[in-house]
Amino acid sequence: MTDSATTESSVPAGSAASGRRARGGGGAARRAERTSVSYESARFIERNVPNLDVLNEEALKIIERNAETVLEEIGVNFVENPAALELWREAGADVRGERVHIPRGLARQLCATAPSSFVQHARNPERNVEIGGRNLVLAPVYGPPFVRDEAGGRRYATIEDFRNFVRLGYMSKWLHHSGGTVCEPTDIAVNKRHLDMLHAHMTLSDKPFMGSVTEPSRAQDSVDMAGILFGKDFVQANTVMTSLININSPLTFDGVMMGALEVYARNNQASIVSPFIVGGAMAPTTVAGTLTQVLAEILAGVAYSQLVRQGAPVIAGAFVTSIDMNSGAPTFGTPEASLVTYGMGQLVRRLGLPYRSAGAFCGSKLPDAQAAYETANSLNMGLLSGVNFMLHACGWLEGGLVASFEKFVMDADQLGMLHQLARGVDMTENGQAMDAIREVGPGGHYLGCAHTQANFKSAFWRTELLDYKPFETWDEEGARDTRQLASARVRKLLDSYREPILDPAVRQALDAYVAEKKAGMPDAFG
Repeated sequence: MTDSATTESSVPAGSAASGRRARGGGGAARRAERTSVSYESARFIERNVPNLDVLNEEALKIIERNAETVLEEIGVNFVENPAALELWREAGADVRGERVHIPRGLARQLCATAPSSFVQHARNPERNVEIGGRNLVLAPVYGPPFVRDEAGGRRYATIEDFRNFVRLGYMSKWLHHSGGTVCEPTDIAVNKRHLDMLHAHMTLSDKPFMGSVTEPSRAQDSVDMAGILFGKDFVQANTVMTSLININSPLTFDGVMMGALEVYARNNQASIVSPFIVGGAMAPTTVAGTLTQVLAEILAGVAYSQLVRQGAPVIAGAFVTSIDMNSGAPTFGTPEASLVTYGMGQLVRRLGLPYRSAGAFCGSKLPDAQAAYETANSLNMGLLSGVNFMLHACGWLEGGLVASFEKFVMDADQLGMLHQLARGVDMTENGQAMDAIREVGPGGHYLGCAHTQANFKSAFWRTELLDYKPFETWDEEGARDTRQLASARVRKLLDSYREPILDPAVRQALDAYVAEKKAGMPDAFG
């Protein structure tokens, strides 16, 4: 069994304060530790099942050759970023205005210095994750401006909604990562909300988290706040943040996103270089054409991170969906998106990079049957395509416009099935169960045999949400559907939430940083 679920409690002073640095407030931290609440949490997934390969060697070579042709002949735009253009020129690229033509083989050569895997540290070291190899790290939905729940319906997200999602993520057994912009808190000024979001991740959870990318100065705030939480020297020597850098497909790298990437790369923090693809709108309608463009964009983006700092940790991402040619709306859980995701997994593995893709994707307006079908297709696709970091693993609704509280806990429950499936088939002596077959023999049953008694507690995955009671019991309890059960679970989890302990001196320093930063600039909502 490679995936282990353990009962953990937080440790004082940022997570490993006693090992990383000495701070004040030790007595208060020890008192908090004695009264802290433990939550069961699973280790990141280590796959014991094979990846699903959909491309043969000839197809892979054709796509790789075509991607190099795109970079050399068509080129990519680095807009509003003269420093980037100069770095490319020095590296040997042909720069014409803001268009960068990358000679065949150069981008791949630069990508080779990026690590094939890295550890992202959490303030509780028991929750560190390793991104790359055969591992899969699960993180929640990212970016919706709206939220939905049974009580309030669909509405603009607030900072309290954001904090509640962080609390739910912290308490979710199968979720390994706190994520980033789980929803956009629209009641906070645009230029200040990143401070509140980072503060929430750092204080309300002790799982790993993501930094801000909406402006380079906000990325620097993320690094500075991480320095308060972990210690500045620790941050420079270790990766403590993973952040999402989207490419403006097709083939355009804007100055804001690249500026954030530059901040993270210079400070040894990880970036997910990820094209944002809606097939038929931002990429060709064909699978092979989309794979070619996505690979070209990844090669250029990852290579640029290495021009900024050789050896900077980076994840090759692919957010892929298709378009409904009748309505123009994005579609999810489709076979075409699956084929692109499987194919990109093969191409990224040949680059030797960690891979980000998939999630609990759906286009449904409610956490209903459509949402369930599309989400199941998307989650299983992510597991079998070799994804190492899965953003949007729970809570996604309405094409990513909405973060749903009910769907968050529905998806988070289903993530347990990915853990179980990833273990593969147990071929130990206990797994072969020959003793049980001998003991029961023809015509018997296994309910009371020794093997069943020894294994029944851990033999099968168990839901914490879905209803398997007899009809009469289910009916007497109100005949609740899954959405109603999920709503009740959300309330139960939030009612029982307790903050992970944090050194009071660290908390005070974070509070002061946020207050000083917010006081130093006027609100901007544009």
